[in-house]
Amino acid sequence: MLLLHEFFLFTLQKLSFVLKLFDFSLRLKGFPIKEAKNHLKYIQSKDNADFKSYLETRKQAIVSYHLKHNSFYKNFAKHANPIDWNSIPVMTKQDLQQPLQNRLSEGFSKKNSHVHKTSGSSGEPFIFAKDKFCHALTWACFMSRYNWYDIDLNTSKQARFYGIPLQKKGYYKERIKDILSNRFRFSVFDLSDSQLKKNVETFKQIRFHYINGYTSAIVQFAKFLKKQNIILKVICPTLKVCIITSEMLFYDDKKLMETQFGVPVINEYGAAELGLIAFENEQSEWLINTDDLFVEILDNNNHVLPNGNEGRLVITSLYNKAHPFIRYDLGDIGTLSKNSTLKKPMLKKLVGRTNDVVILPSGKKAAGLTFYYVTKTVIEDDQNVKAFIIEQLKLNTFKISYTSDKLISEEKTIEIKQAIETYLESGLTVAFERKDKLLRTNRGKLKQFISHL
Repeated sequence: MLLLHEFFLFTLQKLSFVLKLFDFSLRLKGFPIKEAKNHLKYIQSKDNADFKSYLETRKQAIVSYHLKHNSFYKNFAKHANPIDWNSIPVMTKQDLQQPLQNRLSEGFSKKNSHVHKTSGSSGEPFIFAKDKFCHALTWACFMSRYNWYDIDLNTSKQARFYGIPLQKKGYYKERIKDILSNRFRFSVFDLSDSQLKKNVETFKQIRFHYINGYTSAIVQFAKFLKKQNIILKVICPTLKVCIITSEMLFYDDKKLMETQFGVPVINEYGAAELGLIAFENEQSEWLINTDDLFVEILDNNNHVLPNGNEGRLVITSLYNKAHPFIRYDLGDIGTLSKNSTLKKPMLKKLVGRTNDVVILPSGKKAAGLTFYYVTKTVIEDDQNVKAFIIEQLKLNTFKISYTSDKLISEEKTIEIKQAIETYLESGLTVAFERKDKLLRTNRGKLKQFISHL
């Protein structure tokens, strides 16, 4: 006999095939998705000249709004002049580490806003708010990009590789959201061969249209498929695309996934507090979202860098009236392509977080994820290691934790240490620890490099 909540989920799933439940669920919660879609069309219809005028108007409007209606921002940006962008201060997550009520604009509360919490992948989670039109516009932007690959959030079935809360209330809340969003959730906490074999059987039974989720978990699935000599699209012909998010995507991992899935692998970059930041198009261009965001690359003195130079991603949410995210330092490091224009900026590369830095006894510094990749090229070439993370314990001490079919050979450990010394410097201590599972965040993300300094 089905429990009442299981029967409710079953009935809701049946209804989702009849109704446009995703749009309907947004409207039901007060998010004006129809108006947001219409406004998005208006933005996207502008030519280069009109877009420049539109962007300047929106930048001035959002600054003026918060200077007038938000006491937190009025105090934070005391010398800001809406028509002089250089006078607008850069804000960080540390600036926002205070109760949400202190940061909300006049007329907004937790009840009439979309309230959410960041993942804490930077080590600094916090609660934020978006007004309902802003949140609807965020979803309209996602829908617009997914349509490039013939994916409709109302009707396309998603194979979702994300974490899920284990507490009953949070678990069923996510299950309901999965049904409303027409998605089937695969566990990222169990990536054993026995579980991945079950995943394959699920793909045989369900007509999935796209894969979406954390890079590391999906890469593990691709490695399993390779070992089993399986091409996913052969057993699931309806599959169109794989969209990965939340973690770094390396070139060789992308090629592996495209080979084993038999569909394009698309890189999505976003943040909970901002929405969609960049999305890869069919020409393999990682397009910055200019519809509702303004993205800058700044140096350490908050000066705008020329395209092609590496710096901090600083982003302005052009429509969020409930909470200011104006020149907001996300904590990520990246580079815009030299071919970028105002209307069509392109993200050339995303290096990692500003706190993902290796600091060595000599004083030398290196990007943690670049260091990770150098190690990855050596550690994975024998197909034994499934996944690994690097931790810096002391200035001269690192630990590599990994999952594998068997222990890494002594010859391989010497090769890895030599690669690390070549990239970093000599005299470093590197320890290896084989584990059954690697530590993930409570949301299921895998942090590839961790500094304990």
